[in-house]
Amino acid sequence: MSYKASLKSQYKEQIVPALMKEFGYKSIMQVPKLEKIVINQGIGAATADKKLIETAINEMTAITGQKAVPTLSKKDVSNFKLRKKMPIGVRVTLRRDNMYEFLERLIRVALPRIRDFKGINSKLDGKGNYTLGIEEQIIFPEINIDNVSKIMGMNITFVTSGKTDEEAFALLKEYGLPFKNVKKK
Repeated sequence: MSYKASLKSQYKEQIVPALMKEFGYKSIMQVPKLEKIVINQGIGAATADKKLIETAINEMTAITGQKAVPTLSKKDVSNFKLRKKMPIGVRVTLRRDNMYEFLERLIRVALPRIRDFKGINSKLDGKGNYTLGIEEQIIFPEINIDNVSKIMGMNITFVTSGKTDEEAFALLKEYGLPFKNVKKK
């Protein structure tokens, strides 16, 4: 028997009916859904130290449970000692079950471990997507603090099928993302 993320079943059983009621959808196919989660880590110091990319790939793979890939530079920038096709970051795109498992671990385990945590900002991008910036990778329990050579941050982007920020915000709030100072209309 394989593990099934409870957020996936919660989406079908609780979130869909709640959003249908809130926005007055006629069909469940109109309800916005989480399409993918993209985790991106830019490592500017990788131009000088090549081992940082390998470390970041290993850490990101441990956090997400899916192999991370390096992101390569698109052009030469002499001021930054950057050459075309040099690895300068790491990214992972999560979909389906991996996405729900990661989201559950993020909400229930990682975010509460942030020091002086008061919630996350509630600013979406205008197209129904939300990006969350995390300053330290050590909030994830999969990372062993003793083995961390450098504290690095990451961006986590939630891509939804919501047409407006309002719909996407309601969806992410239903999933349990701890937004700060949320005002009811």
